[in-house]
Amino acid sequence: MKILLILIGIIFSIFIVVQLFAMKSQNNIETYPYVVNKKYETFEIRSYEASLFTSVKLSMNEYKDASSKGFSILAGYIFGGNDRNEKISMTSPVAMSLEDSMTVMFMVPKKFNKESLPQPNQSNIEFREEPAKIVAAIAFSGWANDEKIKEYKEKLMADLTAQGIEHTNRFYFLGYNPPYEVINRKNEVIVELESDVLD
Repeated sequence: MKILLILIGIIFSIFIVVQLFAMKSQNNIETYPYVVNKKYETFEIRSYEASLFTSVKLSMNEYKDASSKGFSILAGYIFGGNDRNEKISMTSPVAMSLEDSMTVMFMVPKKFNKESLPQPNQSNIEFREEPAKIVAAIAFSGWANDEKIKEYKEKLMADLTAQGIEHTNRFYFLGYNPPYEVINRKNEVIVELESDVLD
């Protein structure tokens, strides 16, 4: 019994250390820059800056499979799978288009542009320039899955309709945490709005 308690204590200590490391790492990660224009009870309107992304398009529409495969492909690129064997800093969040063919995207750190980035070893990785945009965003905690993403997508649509706000039907899922982070998980569903929504 004593050995079991010691083992539980060791496992718990390791868990706490990993979670503290994850939280500290998140504080140092470059994020997709935006300004909050207006807050509603369940969602907010944001203006995002134009940004460059690495992306991979996948012929699948389920979150678990697409996120796992897309993350693996893009992580391979930023961890050195390129023509310069260069490591590129991770950014947050990981974005995923919610379409029949999902596109998984990592924001490129601001110190790079399209010309200065190393070329990926995998031909299915593309550089994607996202223009400045206005979006509505709704957040949820815990672990994401297809059911939760669908639930919050539908809720966001209903809340926008209730406020008379028109959207473009271009939805994205944003995931902010690495897989090993358990505490304070943050997820969002966003949708691009018509450009005149703030007029």
